[in-house]
Amino acid sequence: LDPHLVVPPPPPAVGKHVRGPPVPGLRLLLLRQHLRGALRAARPVPGRAAAPPRPRAGNGGAAGTLCPGAAAAAAQAGQGGDGPHVLQALRERGCRSEEDFGAVLREIEAEVNRRKELIQQSVKRKAVISKCYKRKHPEVYTLQDSFLAPDFLEIVRYCTSPDARLHGLLRYLESFSDKRIYRLPVFTEEFCQAFVDELENFEQSDMPKGRPNTMNNYGVLLNELGMDETFITPLREKYLRPITALLYPDLGGACLDSHKAFVVKYSLHEDLDLSSHYDNAEVTLNVSLGKNFTEGNLYFGDFSQDPTPVPKYIEIEHVGAQGLLHRGGQIHGALPIASGERWNLIVWMRSSAIRNQLCPMCNKKPELVEAEGFGDGFTETLKDDVPGTVNLCALW
Repeated sequence: LDPHLVVPPPPPAVGKHVRGPPVPGLRLLLLRQHLRGALRAARPVPGRAAAPPRPRAGNGGAAGTLCPGAAAAAAQAGQGGDGPHVLQALRERGCRSEEDFGAVLREIEAEVNRRKELIQQSVKRKAVISKCYKRKHPEVYTLQDSFLAPDFLEIVRYCTSPDARLHGLLRYLESFSDKRIYRLPVFTEEFCQAFVDELENFEQSDMPKGRPNTMNNYGVLLNELGMDETFITPLREKYLRPITALLYPDLGGACLDSHKAFVVKYSLHEDLDLSSHYDNAEVTLNVSLGKNFTEGNLYFGDFSQDPTPVPKYIEIEHVGAQGLLHRGGQIHGALPIASGERWNLIVWMRSSAIRNQLCPMCNKKPELVEAEGFGDGFTETLKDDVPGTVNLCALW
């Protein structure tokens, strides 16, 4: 169900880096309901010939194959339509037979079950890791100023000063085109080496491991490793938020109140690249941790909410221990690595003040279900105005 596109140059697409809610998403349930009805309606009635599907341009495709956008489009059609509307949406994307439609239904049901189990599985993994994993570099789990580059600390000092302004901040940063992408130093080389060594130690252990997101297969979820409360949260609140408040005020940069943080790994025998997508975040930090590698540059296209007829892409190289700040909705991806290993720290920073109004993944008013931890960054205010738990959008 995740649109993975071939690069380069990639057309815009949604890469759904979302942790599914603990109950089936409404869109998935609606699609499953309508698709079952459509399948029943599509079966030939005894004594009556079934009408063949009308040919349409671009409808070619072997039985059992499906355009990656079919499920999402069918889900949208299923919200307010009936069986024929679902069938029409799927036919336009390559479905031809009852076997094709059945394959889509099985995929939807598998995704519903995955989302139901995702949070509980993560909680169980975190408990096992906390109890059984032996840390190699326990010092890297608690953020210290000594881990941070002196130039980064100087940027933070400026941003927390009374006279801080955007034009003054930009003197400290490297800016890329008009896409509001900025490079800045973040960590020291010594910290990056120790951090990657710790990650490799965990990777080689027999501890349970979850995928970083729905597009990357190799990496580490930092909340499961126990780094959220003592490392990522203070990094976001004390150091990054003063910077994002000036760079992205329209995206809630001053009130980024939750996050999802993970490390991704690329190598010749694992993930080589990353398809075009946008993040489930208001603002993203991407820090190159090492190790030695060639190629694998990042590329950036349009902002997802403001696409152009002919997107313009820019390519940006990784610089060790330095990070890129960009809007979560900026369409981007990673080109194939040519040699070595590349590790990157990714922090999706979220503002409940922004996403409570409009879910960035379904572009609708969110309908929430409770979740462990930060969930997808939504909040629900209780009747006595005490801040509620951070939730997930049930539509996704």
